Formats: sequence, C-alpha cells, structure tokens
Amino acid sequence: MSEGSISQEEIDALLSGVDVGGLGSGGSFNSAPEVEIDIPTLQTFAGTIKDKLAEVIKNMTEKDAVPEAPSVESLGRDQLLAKLPEEVVAVMADFSSALSGDHLFLMSPEFATKLVGYINKEENPTLDDMGLSVISEVVSSHSGAEITELSKGGKLPGLATNPPEAIKEPKAMIRMPQGTFACFTYPVTIDGEHYTIWEAVGGSAADGMAQALGGGSKPAAQSAMSSGSGMENASSMGGGAAQMFTPSAGFTQQPMMGGMQMGAGMGMQQPMMGGMQMGGNMMGMQMQPQGQMMGMQMQPPPNVQSLQFPNFSQSVAGGEQGNINLIMDVYMEMTVELGRTKKTIKDILGLGEGTIIELEKLAGEPVDILVNHKPIAKGEVVVIDENFGVRVTEILPSLEHVASSI
Repeated sequence: MSEGSISQEEIDALLSGVDVGGLGSGGSFNSAPEVEIDIPTLQTFAGTIKDKLAEVIKNMTEKDAVPEAPSVESLGRDQLLAKLPEEVVAVMADFSSALSGDHLFLMSPEFATKLVGYINKEENPTLDDMGLSVISEVVSSHSGAEITELSKGGKLPGLATNPPEAIKEPKAMIRMPQGTFACFTYPVTIDGEHYTIWEAVGGSAADGMAQALGGGSKPAAQSAMSSGSGMENASSMGGGAAQMFTPSAGFTQQPMMGGMQMGAGMGMQQPMMGGMQMGGNMMGMQMQPQGQMMGMQMQPPPNVQSLQFPNFSQSVAGGEQGNINLIMDVYMEMTVELGRTKKTIKDILGLGEGTIIELEKLAGEPVDILVNHKPIAKGEVVVIDENFGVRVTEILPSLEHVASSI
C-alpha cells in the first residue's frame, strides 16, 4: 500500500474480505492450499450437465433454452472478475455435506431480470427480494441435478449444499473462492438472446467432484514415492547422508550403557545421537541386553483395528420426510402486501392527514402473499362480510418445489 493512497486491486480485496497483505510479496496471506484440478474430467461432466440446465430453464420459463458448448477453466479471483460485468447476481450454494468448499453461481442482472419476467409472467420485473428468490429457485433446481449426477454409484453419499441465497452486488464485493478454483462457463440462448451462467467451485471441492467422476489429482502419498529404495535416499539422524561401511576383520562391538552402538574396526566409535551410534554394516547392529537399556522394557505393539460406522444418511432422510406432521401445528406469519415505495426522511416528516402515498404497483395488479416475509403466492383483494380478504390466484414456483420434496 503506497503512502496516502490505495490501489484499485487493494480496494477490491478489502471489499471482498481478502487480506491486503496477501496481495504483495512481503505480506502473509493464508490462502487455500493449491490443488491440481482435473480439468478434462470436469469438462466432460459440464458437457453432460448442460442439457439438465437447459431443461430446468425451459420448465420454469416455458421458453426454449438452447445450451451451447460449456467450458471449464482453472482460474484465480482476478481472472474471473475480468470475465464478469461490473454488477452481478450471485447465488451462494456452498457444499455442506460429502464435499466442503465455496460454491456459487454468477449471472448478469439483465439475464436474472429476464428469467424473473419469464417465470413470474411480468412485463416489468424487478430484482427485489421476490425476484432474487426466483433466481435462487432456478439455481436450486440445477444444483439438485448436479448432486444427482455426482451421487450416482454411491461415490458421494449424502452430497448436499446449503440453501441457495441470491444477492445483487458489484462484482468486487462478491465472496470468491480462495486460491485456484474451477470455473464452469455455461452459454445458453433463450428466446433468441445469448446469456452466460458462471459456476465457481473451490479447489478442494472441484478435486472431490473429479474424483467422484473417476478422475482427480494424484494422491500425495503416491507422488511422494521416489524411484529406488528408501535406503538410497535416507538421511542420518544428524542431518547428513547415511554412510555404509563394510566391517573389517577386527570388527568389534563397543560396550555402551543404555543404548545401541555399532563400530567399524578395532576400537572405532561413531558419534552418538540420542543413545544410538551408527556405523559399520547395518546388518551388524545388535541390541544390548534388556538390563542395559536403562530400565526400559520393550512392549509388543497394541492390536489396533479401524472402527466401521454404519451409513445413516438414507435413514435420516426418510425420517425427515415422514415426520413433517410433527410441525403441522406451528404458527407462521402470513402477510398480504399491497405495494411498496421509497421516501426520503424529508418526505416522511411531511406526511399528514389526507396525504396520498403512491405505491409502485398499478391499480388492479395482484397483491403479494408472504409467509414469514417470503413470497409464496399472488392474489386479488376481496371483501367478505365487510372484512378485507385475498383470493389466491397464483402459487409461485418456490412453494411448488417445497411441496414436491415433502
């Protein structure tokens, strides 16, 4: 950071929660461990799942969605930011089970607004809370298709993500995966217009996906194995290379209290390290009698066996579905929203009796029905025995999804 000023790169880092010290060579930055991502395996998976994405969009928008050839790259945060528009709609859906790591979807606000308009059948849609919940529902459906594909064959049992949550923010404020991650790019054409959905998966989660698909990085134990015997690469306890000597005709073992000793030649002793002396031929090492081991007794190693736990994922899932009746009598707040508007503090202080407040909704337009402040349906206002009521005219897709999962 220069004296009295801050660079754009540092501003972006601060907005996204990144330690600015990690941007320079002298700072300490605790980034995620780098993982060699198997891009070819993930590329094949993207080619398989693109049709599922187009099917989800078509079912929810009732518009023909034509998927184009997707691409998968290994990118860093700055590289992905260069691909995005200045403002984006981001849907966080981090992995919560079987895999762990950042997982988010990104799209332009124009594309998100178009989806909301098609799904809600609105001519002038807005990306308010209701609109963002519709985008979350689209991502939830596509993420479910991905989970189904990755869970085939029992390779990732119990794979799940957190409930998708959509936000609309400048791209520099979006929380990106740390280090190198996998970026899926899905081009799609809807109603003759071209759009793009980006999917960012953290490095460790992307490697877990690749392994479930039969690929993935080489295990660390395998890469650590070197060609040749371990004796050729071994180092002595003092830090130097181990030396092998051929015993001479006068090879004798020197007495030593409470340790092991090896010698090469008459009266020759090697430097001792922790009660052990190395030298001569390794086959010539002898253990001193038990009485000379400073009272220590050698105990046989314990018999250790791994414990196998049963898989509870299927039984728990079945129990959750069967116990929905336990919460049927739980009260929830239902609200009918006629409309909204924004006013300055000056305008609010100027309100008085007879003041007319103009709402953003048109006269005769359906009102919104919310449960716990979440939109579930639309309806029209009616009067029943001098009391106001609302007649439900449309159930939003998010509620249909919940009902189908019960």
